Amino acid sequence: MVPELGDRMTNKSAQPDDSVVRDWIGPAAFEHWTELTSWIDTYYPSVFEPEWLYAGKKRGWSLRYKKTKAFCTLLPEYRLFSAVVVLGRAEREKFEERRYVWRSEVAKLYDDAKTYIDGKWLTVVVSSGDNLTDVRELLTMKRPPVLRDSI
Repeated sequence: MVPELGDRMTNKSAQPDDSVVRDWIGPAAFEHWTELTSWIDTYYPSVFEPEWLYAGKKRGWSLRYKKTKAFCTLLPEYRLFSAVVVLGRAEREKFEERRYVWRSEVAKLYDDAKTYIDGKWLTVVVSSGDNLTDVRELLTMKRPPVLRDSI
């Protein structure tokens, strides 16, 4: 079966490594993937232990960053990747305070996201530098970085 844009990595036989992720999401998306994972490692040193999770044939593999609460989850999809950021009550209040500072695409994602008991789940497709910046700003709002210079 030929994969289609957005298909998840569903081969349960082995946890993905960087080369498998790069081959699946493609070089352009992998550049953004690497930028984001490096940014998290740099600005949140020793805070998160990234963990690969397998969620079955439909959802496949994801890379979760979590301490006590989930920080974000990265979804490697065929020829792209997405970042899932869950905004709890406090983060939603912060978002609303800054509503008109966010790019319109992010505000629409926020408005369209269903609110669950644990918060709003925003899934941002990271296909450009602007999307990458949006994710970093959402994460910074969610949890201030440990290392703050030159964010």
